[in-house]
Amino acid sequence: MDNKERKKKKRKLFWIMATSTTSAISTYFYKYIYKEPCITSIFTGEIWMQEVLNGHPIRCVNAFRMESSVFKQLCQDLQLNYGLRGSNKMSVIEKVGVFIYIMALGVSNRDVCERFPRSGKTISRSFHEVLEVISGRSRGYMSLARDIIKPEDASFPHIPLHIANDDTYMPYFKDCIGCIDGTHIAPCIPEADQLRYIGRKGIPTFNVMGVCYFDMCFTFISVGWAGTAHDTRVFTHAINKLELNFPKPPHGRYYLVDKGYPDKKGYMVPYLKTRYHKSQFENEPPGNSKEAFNKMHSSLRSCIERSFGVLKKRWKILRFMPQFRVETQIDVIMATFALHNYIRKNSPEDLLFRALEEYPDYIPDEEPPDIGNNFTSNENVNEPSMEMKTIRDNIATLIWGET
Repeated sequence: MDNKERKKKKRKLFWIMATSTTSAISTYFYKYIYKEPCITSIFTGEIWMQEVLNGHPIRCVNAFRMESSVFKQLCQDLQLNYGLRGSNKMSVIEKVGVFIYIMALGVSNRDVCERFPRSGKTISRSFHEVLEVISGRSRGYMSLARDIIKPEDASFPHIPLHIANDDTYMPYFKDCIGCIDGTHIAPCIPEADQLRYIGRKGIPTFNVMGVCYFDMCFTFISVGWAGTAHDTRVFTHAINKLELNFPKPPHGRYYLVDKGYPDKKGYMVPYLKTRYHKSQFENEPPGNSKEAFNKMHSSLRSCIERSFGVLKKRWKILRFMPQFRVETQIDVIMATFALHNYIRKNSPEDLLFRALEEYPDYIPDEEPPDIGNNFTSNENVNEPSMEMKTIRDNIATLIWGET
């Protein structure tokens, strides 16, 4: 190879290297230095929020599952009482709007980026900021959930109005202070970790226990148990763990529970191996005092079933849980309960609650009756309470005597 050919080859190699270097520099520049804006819409999330909040009332209910006045009050409370702050580019109203929109519709981060022209990072940061001040599990101090998921008076000094004003239940259940039940909510769990969450439903779930007053507000929740945990285990842990502040029934008062829970003082279970659900009495009325008691027990305890139904119907995120960390998913569930109570306390005309008041037998998305009631528990529970058996027998006798 002569000098001429060698020089020609060198020049060719030089140009190849120069071209490659230029291409690499160009790629780096456009990828990391110069970024063409993706979100260019002039119709900002703030503009859309104001249009929805000040427009036709049904638009706000469709988008945020609450009336405009309740949404604005929620924003104000989170800002004044729980430290939620806006930024130079994003107001408190838009942050809360992003959060509630995701909770209500169960949509993805990408979909929210289109609705609120923001980057995915901004959407995620705003969601978690609002989640923290509502659930408060990681804060260890003030939060909306801590302040609103509790009884108005833990001493329960009065007969619930729902019972006092209804001759069907009064005076039989005058000492009842609420209902306890569990529900299963499907999380998004990595496949390698799913086994311990798969219980009687056949899919990964959280077993959530709720305590509900007759105004359909929750006074206590236990969140985070895997679906394999039996109701008795969740219940026993809740009432024995002092730091959980379970609202225990005062002397002489009691909660209504189904037959999946222990029969102990302060917790009224129905008669076993006896017809219970309302559907079982449609064609044949109660034939004895035990059946008459069970029918009324079931009717009164349906309050918590309807509350769970409203909760799941309102917040679609409970059916389409995003791929958050397990701890974050627990916070999301807690936040839905807090928002449920907030709407109930601040919106007497809420459409879902009003429908349940007008149709007391309607239970949204009702689960099949008796699901899990025959499940065998390996938990060590206390001996059945003879005091509660006596109270139950006396009530059953009174009901049957006036039938």
